[in-house]
Amino acid sequence: MQTIRTSPPPPHAEQLQLWTLESAAGLRELRASIQQELIGHPLVRAADHDDILDRIVLVATELATNAIRHGRPPTEVRLLRNDDSVILDVADRDLTRLPELAHTRPLHAGGRGLLLALTFSLEVGWYATEEKKHIWATFPLRADDVTR
Repeated sequence: MQTIRTSPPPPHAEQLQLWTLESAAGLRELRASIQQELIGHPLVRAADHDDILDRIVLVATELATNAIRHGRPPTEVRLLRNDDSVILDVADRDLTRLPELAHTRPLHAGGRGLLLALTFSLEVGWYATEEKKHIWATFPLRADDVTR
């Protein structure tokens, strides 16, 4: 059974961008902005852009949608990077609901965002501060570094 780590994201990460979403209406702009931020980024090889971008955009959309639907606004999405990975960190302000994997739900019932994050990223974790609950996922800078 897959699990989600309880820990902050990898240390020493530099923030590339921050988006604040009040509703699902901001998801389209989020996807386009993530692509714009990473296309041509010097740390991501040109040959790997499509694979890495598709993974990050899919997981960002899923985690942000979860935060919007099940959390308290606003939802914050941060794109970070360290020496060997890109980190997506999505936060909401509902500290009463913990991240939950939907292993037992029927396929049509939804709730697959965290499972998709586990599938398309290197690692997924979560942590809480006094004000926010964060879900994060790491992605390789090179497609051939994917271990899944």
